[in-house]
Amino acid sequence: MQTIDSKTEPKRNEGPKFEIVTRKDFSDVTYLLEIRHPLMAKAAKPGQFVIVMLNEHGERIPLTIADFDREKGTITLVIQAVGKTTKEMQIACQVGTSLYGMVGPMGIPSPISHAKKVVCVGGGLGVAPVFPQARAFKESGAYVIGVVGFRNKDLVFWDDKFKACCDEFIICTDDGSAGIKGLVTEGIKQAIAKHPDIDEVVAIGPPVMMKGCAEATRAHKIKTMVSLNPLMVDGTGMCGGCRVKIGDQVKFACVDGPDFDGHKVDFDDLMTRLRRYTQEERIAMDRWTETCRMANLPAATPAVPGASKPKGPARKAVKSPAKNS
Repeated sequence: MQTIDSKTEPKRNEGPKFEIVTRKDFSDVTYLLEIRHPLMAKAAKPGQFVIVMLNEHGERIPLTIADFDREKGTITLVIQAVGKTTKEMQIACQVGTSLYGMVGPMGIPSPISHAKKVVCVGGGLGVAPVFPQARAFKESGAYVIGVVGFRNKDLVFWDDKFKACCDEFIICTDDGSAGIKGLVTEGIKQAIAKHPDIDEVVAIGPPVMMKGCAEATRAHKIKTMVSLNPLMVDGTGMCGGCRVKIGDQVKFACVDGPDFDGHKVDFDDLMTRLRRYTQEERIAMDRWTETCRMANLPAATPAVPGASKPKGPARKAVKSPAKNS
C-alpha cells in the first residue's frame, strides 16, 4: 500500500480549492483520497455523501463519505476505478492537486439508534462507508460486530480501523484466503447464531449484496438498514433520477436517504435502473481510453514539406450520465 501526505497550506485569496492532502492505493482499482475541507469535516456525519467534479467539464458523481477528521479538517473518500470518471480521477488525483468541485455533506445522516447490539456489514467498496457507522455505534455504547467481505485477501483494507471499534470482527473472502470462506451473509448467519439478541444490522455494498443481507435477517425480524446508490444528478431532489421504491412508496435517495429499511427496498427495480445507461457508459469509457492511448503514442515524425494534413472532424468526448462508479 502506498501512502503520500501533504502538509501544504492552501493559498489565501483564491477561489474554492478542494486540495488532496493524502492518497492511498489499496489495490490496482481501489484508492483513497483525503481532501481538505474544514467546514465540511465539521458538519459531516455517518451515512452522508458528497458530489464531486474532477474538472470544469467533468460529470458530477456522488460518493459516500468514508471518514472525516474534524481536527485535521479533512474528508476521506474511498473510490473504485470502474467507470470513465473514476478511472480518470485515479490518474489525475494526486497529492497537491485539487478537485474542481465538492458539495456536501448531503443526504440524511444515518440514524444511530439506541441499539445495544449491532452488526455493521460492508461488502467490497461498501466497507469504507460503513466504518463511520460502526464507530458511531461504539461511541454510543453499543456492542458492535463488524462483518466485511472481499474477493480475496489482497483486496482487504481498513481491518485495523474496524478492529479498533468493533467488539467482534469477521472477515469473509470469496476464496477463503482470509477469514471465513463465503459471502458476508455467512458472517451474518454466524453472528446471529452466536448472538440471538442482535437489535440491528446495517449493510452497505452492491445492491445484490444488500439484498442478500436483508433476506438473511428477514426471518429473524432483525431491523436491517441499507444505504442505496441509485443514479444521481443534482443530489437535491430536483431531477428525480435517484428515485427508489420503498414498500408502496417512491422515495428520492438524495433527500429521503440514502438509508432505508432493507426489508422494504425493491432491489430488483434498483438494479434495473442502475443498468439503464450501461451502453452510454461503455461508449464514454471506450472513447476516453482511446484518447489516453493516442496521448501516449510516440511523437509523430516531422511532417514532410508539402504533405497534406489529415482531414475529418476532431473526435469529441462524450460525458456519461452521473453514476457512483
